[in-house]
Amino acid sequence: MILKLEKEMTEEADEKSYCDEQMSKTETKKAELEDDVAKMTSKIDQAASKSAELKAQVQELQAELAALAKESASMDKIRQETHADYEQAKADLELGLSGVRKALQVLREYYGGGAAAAAMIQDDGMLSSLMQQPAVPEHHSKASGAGGSILGILEVVESDFAKNLATEETEEEDAQADYEKITQENKIVKTTKEQDEKYKTQESKSLDQTIAEISSDRETTNTELAAVNDYYSKIKDRCIAKPETYEDRTARRDAEIKGLKEALAVLEDETAFVQRKHRSFRGSALTPN
Repeated sequence: MILKLEKEMTEEADEKSYCDEQMSKTETKKAELEDDVAKMTSKIDQAASKSAELKAQVQELQAELAALAKESASMDKIRQETHADYEQAKADLELGLSGVRKALQVLREYYGGGAAAAAMIQDDGMLSSLMQQPAVPEHHSKASGAGGSILGILEVVESDFAKNLATEETEEEDAQADYEKITQENKIVKTTKEQDEKYKTQESKSLDQTIAEISSDRETTNTELAAVNDYYSKIKDRCIAKPETYEDRTARRDAEIKGLKEALAVLEDETAFVQRKHRSFRGSALTPN
């Protein structure tokens, strides 16, 4: 009985040592794997957040580039139209100014120089057509007062034409300068945004690749963690005592009582045997030969 108890005690001690070692190793490994999974999950979440932010910025840049292209196309069209208007206005003003100046020249020479003016009127077909000057009457005389009035009106017209032409040229130069300035600025903005879009797209793709790699590593680690958790569950079932039910406690106590009774009966039998043997020995010693 004692040997049996000693054997059970030794086995229990060995089992406790084994359980303590396995529980400690398993819990350490479990904690390491859980920490690895948590760190990888955090990295994935951060990378995914950054990637989503970059993709949103890329979409915004693409929209801005599209708006810039539309704006540039509209500006080009308007510049072409305004330049065409300027060319037409310039041609009209130059033609008018040229006609007025020639008319002034003819009239000034006419009212100021006689024969030379008449010869010029007859030789200049276009001016004759323009002015429709009739032949000089036989008793014609110059009306210097009326001529001065006409000259004054034509000089005002000449001034207006010249002023309008100068205004048109100034406005055209300003419009062209503004156009070239804005076009250059748009080119710089376009190049900057395109480079920004390119780099952000590359960074986003790189982050997505990193997420895929870390996710693969996490999946492997989760598989290992699942195996460790399964082993941990089994080792706990083996090594951690569970509360006994009433029936289990009753059966165990009955078995202990039965074992004790059996041991007591053996001891009583051995004691009785020794006592009988001792009395028999004493009786033999007292009997005379």
